[in-house]
Amino acid sequence: MNGRKDPHDHGSQGRTEPTLGDLDHLDDAPSPGTTSGDGLPQVTLDPERRRSVPSRPPTRSGRRGWLIPLLLLLVIGVGTTLWMEQDKLRGLVPSTELDGVLGRAEVALQEGRLDGNDGSSARELFEAARALQPDNDRARDGLRKVGLAEIARADAALQAGKLDDADQALAAARELLGGGSDVDRLTQALASARTGPLQTDHLIEQAQLAFDAGKLDGDDGAGTLYRRVLGADPNNAVAAHGLDKVGEALASQAHKALDAGDRAAASALVDRLAALIPNYGELPALRAALVPADKADGAALADAISQAQDAMRAGRISGDGDDTALAHYKAALALDPDNADAKAGLAQVAQALIMQANAALDSGDHAQARTLLDQAAELAPHSGDLAAAKARLGDTHKASAALPVAGDAENVAGPTQHPALTPQQSADLARMIQRADAAAQQGKLMLPPGDSAYDLYRGALALDGNNESARHGLETLPSLAMNQFNQALASGNLQVAGDRLADLGDLSPGAAGQGELRQRLANAWLDQAEQQLQQGDRASAAQSLDRARKLAPGNPRLATLAARLQAGS
Repeated sequence: MNGRKDPHDHGSQGRTEPTLGDLDHLDDAPSPGTTSGDGLPQVTLDPERRRSVPSRPPTRSGRRGWLIPLLLLLVIGVGTTLWMEQDKLRGLVPSTELDGVLGRAEVALQEGRLDGNDGSSARELFEAARALQPDNDRARDGLRKVGLAEIARADAALQAGKLDDADQALAAARELLGGGSDVDRLTQALASARTGPLQTDHLIEQAQLAFDAGKLDGDDGAGTLYRRVLGADPNNAVAAHGLDKVGEALASQAHKALDAGDRAAASALVDRLAALIPNYGELPALRAALVPADKADGAALADAISQAQDAMRAGRISGDGDDTALAHYKAALALDPDNADAKAGLAQVAQALIMQANAALDSGDHAQARTLLDQAAELAPHSGDLAAAKARLGDTHKASAALPVAGDAENVAGPTQHPALTPQQSADLARMIQRADAAAQQGKLMLPPGDSAYDLYRGALALDGNNESARHGLETLPSLAMNQFNQALASGNLQVAGDRLADLGDLSPGAAGQGELRQRLANAWLDQAEQQLQQGDRASAAQSLDRARKLAPGNPRLATLAARLQAGS
């Protein structure tokens, strides 16, 4: 159309339409030398120049080859994580024993079995659960519910006129709840029910007679009787004035003792005054007056303790004369009855005497062993080592009594061999140790008498002085008392913490660290007193302050909180 000749035009006129050729013979290779009819030059590929296509490996296996090392790394990582976090993971696994104890405790609470001594009451079971896991919320909440149930029981007993039952339930509630408005209300109501309107005048008359006779405190002293009247009738002006007169009399006696240089008597009088009237206004001044006396005795006290330690290192444990460890430590305690170093030293003396007694038993000298154990008993009467040594001494006498006549040398038993137990005695022994273990876990370390872990272990040793389970039980009671003290303090149960501290003092008198435990408990009572003051509960705050003062009379927080209590803030 534009006058240009199409090079592919072979003489035909007009437009040449493109063709695909014979599609049926596309796969037929053209023979060599055949010229294609498309007019294009032929291109021949050299076989050597053709690109070789490498064979591909199976695609599926090649792509998944990296999975195996990755899975191995994941397994190693998970295993390492589990090993490093095993303690946390173990804590996530529910304790079958703990759940069982909590379940039984909740059932006992629902059935109204609130307290008891056979290990099946709600309080005992919740306390056992808390011993297994101190921070368990179910156990803590369960004890609170038991306390509230005791409040309800005390209320019902009071309404029914059963004053002794109400008093018992109220005491349990006070231990579990640590006070509170309901406890105070019931305390006052119970006091009113016991005194009655007609008995108030009689109590005031008795208090005045006791005051005239010089009986200021104690169960039947004037101060206690006036406080009973005020418990039933807080607005009784005669009783309030009488209690103030008792405080003035005790303070006057304390000043006289200080003027006479009798620091021990003055300190005792101040403690009596604080126990009777915790918020008495002159108490801070009296305590301040005791401080110079403490400083004056400081040098003599340090000298006595130093001489006692020198005597211990030289082996002069006890005996005649004043240059023994026992004599020097006693002199130190005469200067400061609460000195922790002196008490710890006496505990070391007792331990040394028990070791000497065991050596005497090994050599067959029973008389010397008994003398040494008697001396140790004066210093540490409830020591587990002392009980074990006494049991061993008793066994040696039993064994000696059971020895055959002289001449039968083949059958003579050694001096420490105890007679074989009968099957009945063996069964009794096993039950006694089981009861002792249960009592120890329930916190019944020293009380109640006869059913405490201490008494039961001693009973077991009386049957078999060489019984390892009973010996081990006695030896671990001090550490168990400390553990239960820490658990009770952490959970806020200060009454139980105080009981365990007292147990520890009986089991290991003067042992190192008890002074620090007293300070911790005293600070906890002071914290509680501060909270009670903020809540306006001055009566409970006074009781908490009194408990703290008995534990740590030199605590600097005492004066501040006592001043706040006195000011009513």
